[in-house]
Amino acid sequence: MSEIFGIPIQAFLGQLLLGLVNGSFYAMLSLGLAVIFGLLGIVNFAHGALYMIGAYVAWFSLEKFGLNYWLALIISPVVVGALGVLIERLFLKRLYKLDPLYGLLLTFGLALIAEGIFRDQFGVSGQQYPVPELLQGATNLGFMVLPNYRAWVVVACLSICLGTWFLIEKTSLGATLRASTENPALVQAFGINVPLMVTMTYAGGAGLAAMAGVLAAPVIQITPLMGSNLIIVVFAVVVIGGMGSILGSILTGVLLGLTEGLTKVFYPEASSIVVFVIMVIVLMVRPAGLFGKEK
Repeated sequence: MSEIFGIPIQAFLGQLLLGLVNGSFYAMLSLGLAVIFGLLGIVNFAHGALYMIGAYVAWFSLEKFGLNYWLALIISPVVVGALGVLIERLFLKRLYKLDPLYGLLLTFGLALIAEGIFRDQFGVSGQQYPVPELLQGATNLGFMVLPNYRAWVVVACLSICLGTWFLIEKTSLGATLRASTENPALVQAFGINVPLMVTMTYAGGAGLAAMAGVLAAPVIQITPLMGSNLIIVVFAVVVIGGMGSILGSILTGVLLGLTEGLTKVFYPEASSIVVFVIMVIVLMVRPAGLFGKEK
């Protein structure tokens, strides 16, 4: 059997694939956080809860209404995006002129409330969501067996991430969004509804979290704590990439997922902390993050 650095090639590539899958989720979730912070200045600690709610919407749609995975990919972001509109209109719009700490505390409280409600309704044992029939099975690549669903997750997450980056950075809509947050009075003078743009931005970030939840549902157990377990790592990814840097969050998410996978091969004991070790080093060397703008 072929080996890489003394590790069987199947085991090595298997962990690398797992790291790439995790990195894709990190990229997609950190993208939503970066969009919300970069455009609104809100540190959205409720992002993990929105991710969890997105997975539960997919599960509930299947259990109660028989709606399949492909419909859930559309329905869940819409439902959670609508919830995001309510959160922004009822709570967050009052905090934009205050220190970001207030937004962090508010969204942290909302996340705890959501987790408590779902834990009360569904317990902590977790729900299973089946892999869609079209993506079941695996493909033998010769040097390893690649599960079809995991390949789909990587392609879908990265496509959504790059599409969102292109929309915000390279289109007139994205330019209007950025201008609305940097100089709202001037943009309003041109007849653009700035509050609506801000609300839709938060709703879009919430929808991204929900879509990540649907993509994750067949891979992991759906539990009320699935978001809180992941969001700490995702925040570390955003800090390393640079708060508000969209492309930085995407690239950092993928690279850190791969780093985590490789660490599980060579030094498994450190795999759960390697992201935070890198975060500390980056903050010491470059406080704005790898892709953030130094003030």
